[in-house]
Amino acid sequence: MEEAKKTPLPTDPATVMAVVGQGRVLLGELKPRVDAQLSRMLAQASGEVPEDELHYVKLRMTRSLLVQTIQSRMLREAFLLEQVGTAAADKRREAEATMAAKARQMFYETELPGLMKKANVDSKAELDDLLRKEGSSLAFRQREFMDQMLGSLYIRSKVNKDPAVSLSEIVRYYQEHQSKYEHKARARWEQLTVMFSNHPTRDAAMKAITEMGREALYGGNMQAVAKAKSEEPFASSGGLHDWTNQGSLVSAILDQQIFSLPTGKMSEIIEDTDAYHIIRVLEREDAGVTPVGELQDDISDILRQQKIRADQEEVMVEVRQRVPVWSFYPDDFPEAKPLLQVSARPALQR
Repeated sequence: MEEAKKTPLPTDPATVMAVVGQGRVLLGELKPRVDAQLSRMLAQASGEVPEDELHYVKLRMTRSLLVQTIQSRMLREAFLLEQVGTAAADKRREAEATMAAKARQMFYETELPGLMKKANVDSKAELDDLLRKEGSSLAFRQREFMDQMLGSLYIRSKVNKDPAVSLSEIVRYYQEHQSKYEHKARARWEQLTVMFSNHPTRDAAMKAITEMGREALYGGNMQAVAKAKSEEPFASSGGLHDWTNQGSLVSAILDQQIFSLPTGKMSEIIEDTDAYHIIRVLEREDAGVTPVGELQDDISDILRQQKIRADQEEVMVEVRQRVPVWSFYPDDFPEAKPLLQVSARPALQR
């Protein structure tokens, strides 16, 4: 907060906040969105917000949005450089105009209908009015769409979206992260319960659990009996307890019985500190490590995503070297050079 108080925040929308390659980012592109977001926050705040806190929040929002915008423009600029290289300025403008026309067409064909549907409006004018209230505009969304599209095309041209993952890489990852795939013994079971607190005596509770057990045994449907008569929290789902690790139950006697009784058979009546239970273990797995064969696809996906992210990071390093950036807040963006406060307004004629 103290540092933010000393950090200037321009107010003139024509202030150049960043120069990215041959393009500029003006405060006027950021300010409406920051102001709209700030207004929503203030509407929810209780009481008046001190001026220094307001400055701090506005500064953080502006700087964060500036970083996002610089990165988007950098990728757009890199795509243009890829297309035109060191061609003359008029060739660059021609290529940019062609791509802008294609992006505009795609925006109106693919993006605009979704925006209008989401906003529940029938015309572009209505949508533009609504977007302006949110600190945006139709023209801005179109520009943003173009930047994202060109940036996405550039990334896709540089990054292999389906890198190969070898079996040796999978095995190495498995060995390095084996503790992650260790599991305790676990089981799933059905349960009938009669709480002592719900009956006048222990004998009455015993009679209730005995009748439930007999009905389940001869009726053959323990879950139906549990839904109708059991007195434990899982009764509504038929007394069915999904996979549970050994040692995680509050009841020590239930934990011991669940992990020692034969599977598929109803237990005798189990007396606990506050209830009688009858259980039937449906499945049980011993403690151990999931074999690599069962995890091969999952690990392959993890390694594939790691390779994609590494490629993307390499691309961004190359882009930062290729596209120069000057920023009003150079410390926020890697390799950005400092930019003095500049206004994009034309000089007044004398």
